[in-house]
Amino acid sequence: MHINVDHRVDHAVLHLRGEFDTYYVRNLQEEVDALVAAGTTNLILNLRLVKFINSTALGAIIKASRQCQAKGGKLALSRPSPFCRGIIEKVGLDRVVSIYDSDDEAAKGVTSGVKTANPKAAGSGELEDGTVIFTPTDATKIEHFLSQEQRTGLKAPNPVHGHAFGTNWHGIGRMLAIDPKGLAFTWDGNETKLEPFAMGQLLSMGTEIKVKFRMPMFQQGFVEALATVAEVEERDDGVRVGAAFVKIDKETLAAVTQYSSDLKFLKDELRKATGK
Repeated sequence: MHINVDHRVDHAVLHLRGEFDTYYVRNLQEEVDALVAAGTTNLILNLRLVKFINSTALGAIIKASRQCQAKGGKLALSRPSPFCRGIIEKVGLDRVVSIYDSDDEAAKGVTSGVKTANPKAAGSGELEDGTVIFTPTDATKIEHFLSQEQRTGLKAPNPVHGHAFGTNWHGIGRMLAIDPKGLAFTWDGNETKLEPFAMGQLLSMGTEIKVKFRMPMFQQGFVEALATVAEVEERDDGVRVGAAFVKIDKETLAAVTQYSSDLKFLKDELRKATGK
């Protein structure tokens, strides 16, 4: 990530460009330290050209905001990219750091001492929850609970693969939580039309499942692991599943550990900033 500082009379605009992740947190902190030490305590972070931001970076923004406030100043965000705006609104950072659609509006906000509402960009939308793709490792269990039509959408047997067609079935759920020990997700049955009771039987405790999941604010995309269902709860619209990791590679485990640690830090910082 590159940072260019535009010095103004009563504030400074920091133009960030690239990917703002853990590696570049120090760069931002050094720039903020230097500006505050020189007496510039009203700062604007222009995020127009930031295409990726993670939870550690969001924590650094909160820290920088508190640093400015401690010296009687203010920090604001300007023109965040769609990705950044979605992340910021998803975690609630916009409740403690104001967002503006232009540097001029942000300048008025940080120098007037008046906190204004954060307008949402049209069509920015809400960040989608993490996706979990899962399948039981025991293909016979899939065949027992799901008919061929439920697995494949086809009523007639496949002439090439016969009865084995569709044993690679997978379900798609939404992640609720994740930590180094495992993850929790919900599943509404997708196109199977299974009742919650049958879903719970398919994913009963002790069932070994292969999972692929995508964590918000994590660049690598989908990662894989082997897990065992540790708890399952039937709901009106599906099931809630808790699964413990059985096999997960070191790189993925390190990423999950960092992600859960960052989120805890971010929640703590937001709680301090909002008093909630």
